[in-house]
Amino acid sequence: MSELSTLILERIRDVPDYPKPGVLFKDITPLLADPVAMAAVVDELAGLHQADKIVGIEARGFILAAPVAYRAAAGFVPVRKKGKLPAATLEESYDLEYGSATIEVHRDAFTPGDRVLIVDDVLATGGTAKATVELVERAGAQVIGIAVLMELGFLKGRERLTGVDLHSLVIV
Repeated sequence: MSELSTLILERIRDVPDYPKPGVLFKDITPLLADPVAMAAVVDELAGLHQADKIVGIEARGFILAAPVAYRAAAGFVPVRKKGKLPAATLEESYDLEYGSATIEVHRDAFTPGDRVLIVDDVLATGGTAKATVELVERAGAQVIGIAVLMELGFLKGRERLTGVDLHSLVIV
């Protein structure tokens, strides 16, 4: 295991039965509170691709994507839950591990041909990530990769993202 993987895994807290009974939630707030670990994660994610825009998926994806965009000298674009963005949007609905949802991005968030890295905290079933890829592509940009802090390998979300460069800092 790499030094970064160890640093990350030592700072992820397991919370049983959250948000509902039977779920073992992976809490990243201890990692976020550690400036050394947070800086290492941001530096690693920012160095993965040369991107024009970094997309952060609501809500914890914002926490990682915004500093990654800053470090990579790229723009930051939020992908939000339906009804949270103030201007004209594109939307995509998808299934997730607890039900279904709809996400949106501003129609004018990308310039045609923008190279986009999608950043999120966790890859679970892959529904949110796949919907985000579809939104970015419909907006005329090119997804050059998806980067996540942690992949829940047992949920097989990676299988829904064939053809997309996916980088997970840790797989649990």
